[in-house]
Amino acid sequence: MTQTIAPRVRTVVLLLLAAACALLAGAAPASAHAAVTGSDPAQGAVVDKAPARISLTFSEQVAMSGDSLRVLDPEGKRVDAGEPSNVSGTTYAVRLHSGLPDGTYTVAYQVVSADSHPVAGAYTFSIGAPSKTSVTVNGQATDDGVVGWLYGFGRYVSYAGFIVMAGGAAFVLACWPRGSGVRPVQRFVVSGWLTLTAATLALLLLRGSFTGSGKVADIFDLSLLGQVLQTKTGAALVSRLLLLAAAALFIAVLFGAYDKREDPQEKRDLTFGLAIGGVVVAAGIAASWAMSEHASVGLQAGIAMPVDVVHLLAVAGWLGGLGALLVALYRAPADTPVDASAVRRFSRVAFGSVLALIATGTYQSWRQLGSWSAFTDTRYGQLLLAKIALVAVLVGVAWFSRRWTGRLAETVPAPAEREKTRAEAWTDASGDAQPDMTGDDRTDTGTEAGNDAGEQPDPSPADTERAAQLARQRAARDAARQKRLRDSDPNRFGLRRSVLAEAGIAVVLLAVTTVLTQTEPGRTELDAKAATSSSASTSPDTGASGALTLNMPFDTGGENGKGIVTVDLDPARVGGNEMHVYVERPDGQAFDIPEVKVDFTLKAKDIGPLPVVPDHIATGHWSANGVQIPMAGDWKVAVTVRTSDIDEVTVSKNAQIG
Repeated sequence: MTQTIAPRVRTVVLLLLAAACALLAGAAPASAHAAVTGSDPAQGAVVDKAPARISLTFSEQVAMSGDSLRVLDPEGKRVDAGEPSNVSGTTYAVRLHSGLPDGTYTVAYQVVSADSHPVAGAYTFSIGAPSKTSVTVNGQATDDGVVGWLYGFGRYVSYAGFIVMAGGAAFVLACWPRGSGVRPVQRFVVSGWLTLTAATLALLLLRGSFTGSGKVADIFDLSLLGQVLQTKTGAALVSRLLLLAAAALFIAVLFGAYDKREDPQEKRDLTFGLAIGGVVVAAGIAASWAMSEHASVGLQAGIAMPVDVVHLLAVAGWLGGLGALLVALYRAPADTPVDASAVRRFSRVAFGSVLALIATGTYQSWRQLGSWSAFTDTRYGQLLLAKIALVAVLVGVAWFSRRWTGRLAETVPAPAEREKTRAEAWTDASGDAQPDMTGDDRTDTGTEAGNDAGEQPDPSPADTERAAQLARQRAARDAARQKRLRDSDPNRFGLRRSVLAEAGIAVVLLAVTTVLTQTEPGRTELDAKAATSSSASTSPDTGASGALTLNMPFDTGGENGKGIVTVDLDPARVGGNEMHVYVERPDGQAFDIPEVKVDFTLKAKDIGPLPVVPDHIATGHWSANGVQIPMAGDWKVAVTVRTSDIDEVTVSKNAQIG
C-alpha cells in the first residue's frame, strides 16, 4: 500500500508547488502600496513658464533617497537640482534648474512606501508646447525582474519557514509530547528554522537592490546593505535574526532535555516553561512582519499590529501543526504511531486557531478594504475572496479529518502481540521456526553447552558479522511487520489521506497570502483611483469643471522673497465661486506677506482682467467669496505677490474654467 501512496504524494506535492510558484510569478515585484494622488505640474499639463520645482503627493508617507525624484529633458538629461524634500504632509518636491527651454519633460519617481513596498512610475508635462522626447515612460522600475521575483519568493519561503517551525513545535508541545523523540518530526521543525533563517538573510541582501536599481549585480553591494539596516524593514529583519537565535535554543531544549525527562512533574514544569518562552519568541518573530508591513501604516495601526501578530500565530498553529501531523502520520516509526488522543488535541488547537483567524481576518478585511465594492473592484479584494474560498475548503476537508479521528483505533500492538510479532519476524528471518523445548530439553541443552564451552573456540569475525546482519534483518522485518499492521487500519489510512489534502490546500493558501501581502490594499487603491479621477477632472488643461488648484512659484527678488502661491477655485464654473489663496515658503511653511491680488483674463473673448482682492483669514491664507466667472474658457489666472514695499512680482497660469 505504501508503495502506491508514495508516488501519489510526490505528484501532489509537485503540483501544489507548481501552483504556488505560478501564483508568486504572477505577483508584480513592485506592487504600489502608496499611490500618487496628485502632482504639480499635473500629468500631461502644458505650462507657459518653466516651474521652479515639481511636486508629487502620495496617499501615505514615503521614504526617499537622492535619486527618488528625477526630471529629464527631451534629450534624457537630468534637470533637477538637489535632493527631494518633504514640503508638507505627504507632498514631496525637487527643485529644477532655472531657464529650462520649451519641450516635454519626464518626471520619474521611485520611492518606498511606509509599509516597505517600492513604488515606481513616471509621467510627462510640457513647457510652452509638447515636443518629441527620447525618454521612455513605462511607469515601472527599470529592473530586469529577477530581483523582484527572488524577493517575492524569499517572502513566501520565510512565511513557510515560520509556520513550519512555530506550528511544528507547538504540535509537539501541546498535542504529541512523544513526538519530541521522533526524528522525522524533529527534522521537520529544524528545517523550518533553517528555512526561515536562510530566507531572512537572503531578504536582507536583496532588499537594497529590490527598492533601488533592481539589478542582480547590486545584491552584494555592502553600501546598499548599510542603507537597508537604517530602514524600518532592515531593523525588522535584523530583529528577526536575533529572535531566531533564541528560537534555536528553544528547539534544542524541546528535542533534547525535554525528551529525556522521565519524571512526570519535571516534564510538566518544563512544558509550562517552554510554552511561555515559545509563545514569546514566536510572537516576537511574527511582530517583525507586523511592524514593517500593512499593519504598521494606515488606519488604527496601534490595534492592527497586535491583531496581525495573533493572525500569524493562528496560521502557524493550524497549518504548521497540520504539517507536523502529516509528517508523523507518514514518517513516524512503526513502534511510535500517532495515537487518537494526539490527533484530537490537535483538532482542538486547530479549531481555536480557525476561530482566531476568522476574528482577526474580519478586522483586517475591514481595515484594508473599507467597502463591499472593494471585494470585486480591487485586486486585493479579489485575492482576499480567493483566500476566503481556500480557507472554507480547508475547513471542509478538516471536518472529514475530524470524522476519521473519531473512528481512529489505536494501532500500537500490546506487549504480548509485539512478542508474537517478533517471533514471527524471527521465523521469517531464519526460514524455519525453532521447535519448542521442554524443561528437560532446555536443561540438557544447557548442560551440553556448558560441557562443550571449554572445548569450543571463540566465534570468528565472520560469525560475528553474520550474527549482526541477522539481527538487523530481524529488526527490519519486525519494523516492517508493525508498519503493515499500523497501515492496515482503514481509519488511520483515511485520516492520512484527508490530512494530506489539507496540507496540499495549505500550500496554495500560503502562496495566495504571500501575494496578498505584496498587493496594494483595496482601500488605498480605491482612494488613489478617486484622487486620480478628481485630479483629471480638475486639471487646468482638461476643460472639465470642478474644484481647481493652481500652484505657482514666485520670487520677488528681495529678502525672503521666494515662495509658492496656491489658488483654489471651487467649483471652478460659470457663475459664483469660492476662492482661497495660500502662500508658503519653499520649505512648505505658511507665511504672511503685505499684499496678494488675483485677476482673471479671457484673452479669446477680450474679457478682463477681472480683479479680485481676497481677505486675510489666517497666516498665509486669504479668501474671497462670490468670485464671478462670466463664461467658460481658457482663463489666465494672474496673482500679484508683494513681499515688501518695493519687492513685487506677478505670476500666472492658464486654466480651463467652466
